[in-house]
Amino acid sequence: MKLDARRIPAFLRDPGPARIILLHGEDEGLIRHRADLLTQAVVGSRDDPFRVAWLAREDHPRLLEEASAIAMLGGRRIVRVRDAVDGLTPTLEQAASGPGDSLIVLEAGALPSRSKLRALVEALPSGASIACYPEEGKALADAVRSGLAEAGITLDRDAEAWLVEHVGSDWAATRGEIEKLALYAGQERRLGLDDVRACVGDVASVAFDDAVFAATSGDAEGADRALERALAEGIAPVAVTRGVLGHLAKLHQARGRMETGASAEEAVRALRPPVFFKRVGDFTRALSRWDAPRIAHAMGEVRRAELECKQTGAPDTLLVRRLVLALARQGAR
Repeated sequence: MKLDARRIPAFLRDPGPARIILLHGEDEGLIRHRADLLTQAVVGSRDDPFRVAWLAREDHPRLLEEASAIAMLGGRRIVRVRDAVDGLTPTLEQAASGPGDSLIVLEAGALPSRSKLRALVEALPSGASIACYPEEGKALADAVRSGLAEAGITLDRDAEAWLVEHVGSDWAATRGEIEKLALYAGQERRLGLDDVRACVGDVASVAFDDAVFAATSGDAEGADRALERALAEGIAPVAVTRGVLGHLAKLHQARGRMETGASAEEAVRALRPPVFFKRVGDFTRALSRWDAPRIAHAMGEVRRAELECKQTGAPDTLLVRRLVLALARQGAR
C-alpha cells in the first residue's frame, strides 16, 4: 500500500504486521529520521546489535539471510537496507513470503512511479511505501513545531515564523537547527526572535532574503548588492534558484486570492507559513507589481535556470546573477 501523509505519523509509531517498508524520495534526512522512528517503534533502540541489522549496498546479497534470522534474545528484528534499488525486487518477493517476522526497512532515493521496487512494495499486503520529499508550507511549519515540542522548546510567534522561513526544507538541517536551539535555551525553555536569530542566524540566508525582496520590488541595485553578500557568505547558486522559486510561488498564491476578491493585505495574511512580519510591507508592495501571468512566466525562467545550474561545468554564479537582475527588471516595470 501507499501511505498518504495523514496516516504516516501513526504508522511510524506502530507499523503493525508490515514486513517491508519502502522509504523513498529526495529528502535523505527525512528518510533516515523515519527509519529511526520505525526502529525505535519495533526494537526500542536504534543500536541494539542483536535485533538491528544494517545492510549497505555491498551487503544486499545477505538480505534473505537477515530477513529470516531470529533474534538471539527474542523480540522482532529490523533489517535496514541502505541504497535500495530495483535490483532487489526478486529477493524481496522471496523475503515477503519466506520465514521469519523481521521488518525490512528499505531506504531509497527518488524513485519514479514505474519503479519495480515501488510497484512490488505497494502491491504487497504486508508492504508499505512512504514518500519522503522536502516539506514546504504548512507541512514544514508543522514539522518545525513538532520538533520544537519534542525538544521542549516554545518560541514566540514571530520567532517561530522567522525560523520556518529560514530553516529550509531539508529535514536533517531543520533537526540540526532545532538541536542548536535546545542547547542555546538551556534552562530557559521559551525563546524570542532575538534568541532565534542569534542561534540560527545565517548571514547568507538573510542577505538572500534582502536580494529576492529587492528584486521583486524592482530594486536592481539593491538586489545585486544583497546577492553578492549572500554568495560571498557561501550560499550555493542552485539554492538561490530554489529560494527565488519559493518566493515567487508565494506571490502567485497571494495573487490567486486577490483575483477571487481578497485585498492584498488579506491575501498576505492568509499565506501559510506566514510572511515574516518585518517583510510584509515589501511583500505587499511586490504584489502590486506582479500579476499572475508574469509570475508564472518568471517561475518558468527560474526552473530553467535551476536546470542549467545543475549541469557540469555551468557558470552557475553568473547564471543566478543574471536571473536576479532579470527579475528586478521585471519588477521595475
